Amino acid sequence: MGALGAMQAADREIARQTAVRARAVAEFAASRPASADRQPGEPGAMSAGRRAARDEVLADVSEWAAPELVIALSISQPAAEDLLERSLALVHRLPGVLAALEAGRLHVGHLRPLLDHVAPIADATVRGWVEREALDWVAGRSVTTPPQLGAKLRRLVLAHDAEAAARRLVKALRERGISARPDHREGMSVVTALLTTPEAAALMDALGRYADALDEPGDRRTRGQKMTDVLLDLVLRPGEHDHGPVRAQLTVVAGVPALLGGNQPGEIGGQAVPAEMVRALARALGLLPAADGAPAAERADIDAERWTAADERWWADVEARALRGEWGGEDEPPPEVMEQIWAREAAWYPPDDGLDEPARAQQPDDDTATPAATGTGGWATADTAVDAAGAALLDLDSALGRARRAVADAERADALDEHAWQLSPAGRISAAGNALDALAAATDASRAALADLLEATAGGGLADRPRIALVDELTGALLALTDAPELRRAAQHGTGLGPPPPTDGYRPATRLDRYVRARDRRCRQPGCRRLVARGELDHDRPYPDGPTAAHNLTGFCTGHHRGKHQAPGWTYDLRPDGTLTVTTPSGLTATTTPPPY
Repeated sequence: MGALGAMQAADREIARQTAVRARAVAEFAASRPASADRQPGEPGAMSAGRRAARDEVLADVSEWAAPELVIALSISQPAAEDLLERSLALVHRLPGVLAALEAGRLHVGHLRPLLDHVAPIADATVRGWVEREALDWVAGRSVTTPPQLGAKLRRLVLAHDAEAAARRLVKALRERGISARPDHREGMSVVTALLTTPEAAALMDALGRYADALDEPGDRRTRGQKMTDVLLDLVLRPGEHDHGPVRAQLTVVAGVPALLGGNQPGEIGGQAVPAEMVRALARALGLLPAADGAPAAERADIDAERWTAADERWWADVEARALRGEWGGEDEPPPEVMEQIWAREAAWYPPDDGLDEPARAQQPDDDTATPAATGTGGWATADTAVDAAGAALLDLDSALGRARRAVADAERADALDEHAWQLSPAGRISAAGNALDALAAATDASRAALADLLEATAGGGLADRPRIALVDELTGALLALTDAPELRRAAQHGTGLGPPPPTDGYRPATRLDRYVRARDRRCRQPGCRRLVARGELDHDRPYPDGPTAAHNLTGFCTGHHRGKHQAPGWTYDLRPDGTLTVTTPSGLTATTTPPPY
């Protein structure tokens, strides 16, 4: 294909060479072990804070490996550390991705989302599953951009590694903040705010509405420039402007399992978010009741803590009785106490020498009793030292026993927590294969709360009533967008539900506009991740030759909507099922379908 073919071949070679470089960096890192550095406690060793801040994959790598890369590759220290982290994660945690990169099935732009979302998964089984699922997904598509891959990975991780994702979210919440850095353009700086997804979506929507309200003759500012000026007015010049109040609008997509307490992720402003974030937002808006009482998993934690405390008290009592000499100077407690000790030990950890605890206790002692020297001099000092060493070993053995029991307690608490969660409504909902099974697993109170949410109407803090998306269980395709009253009417009269009827006229009616936006959500141009802009629903067959109907409408962002009509040599073909095929002037084709729910 001429120049385009040469570009594609070059990209495949760049991907292959990136894999080669990653292997070489990993080999170099292995030759610079952390064991060669000064160890903690030694003068000049890496500080504890810096050691804790390093990525886990660098734990066994010398802190001086990065400076060596700086000299070898003429890159900065942060870039060298980033290269080490990415290369080691790729080689040791994502072997399938490395192989696909080497074979040219991925390009280097795909690496960042895979390293950001998949590599951190601690469970190797889950990580391998998500990696394979992502690679299969990319292989089945004609065009996959890094943002599209990132969105897919966020959903996969939230669905299959929800607990770890929640921990990462909690950590990220502690890192919320705002910062500024110089831009490459002279006199300009970039302000970055790390916010939760709902906060960011609400902020952008509100600024956009303020900007859209500024309709002054001769104002040549772009929408982005107006949003920037509004932000500065609101923050730096409060009370000195005439910006009227606006109401931010968020589009929240939540499946039945997420609202009932399951782990299935939701969507806010087109971004996948953890289910708990959706529920927290719904509770804040008064759509769901506040959570009351400790969940089953928390109750399991409480029970485990109580059991552990009781066990620790029992062992402390046995040790105290031994120190008080309650057993008449015997070397060990009486048989009935020893049986209790053996039972508790056997319940927590297996023996490591092939003997059970009673057999081990009955093994003859290798040392023979030596009468204490009565005189003074070297032998008396030696006997005293031996006695002190024996006492120290006894203390050490006791401490090791307590440590083993603590580890076993933690493992048992985790098992109890996981078991209790699986048996809880939230666990059964997360395991449900479809919405009906999730409803069956939910509590009566959760089902009642969901019914109340679906009955909520406009007014108060809501710009619109909640809508029910009926989707194909197998494909995730949107079949109808309705609400509780319409759902009841359809059931009573036996009428089916589907897309809204066509609109007489060029501009789609409210129901049809809402349906198409809910179906497409993001620009349908291959590779684009922008949200469908207001007023950018395109007629595939131009009106009035083509109807203003769902099967003839496609959602675009402003730029790609303009490009569809103005870019020379591009063709667009929309099928009734929503599949859009785009052909470039050079003959390349790519297809997109409405994103599944």
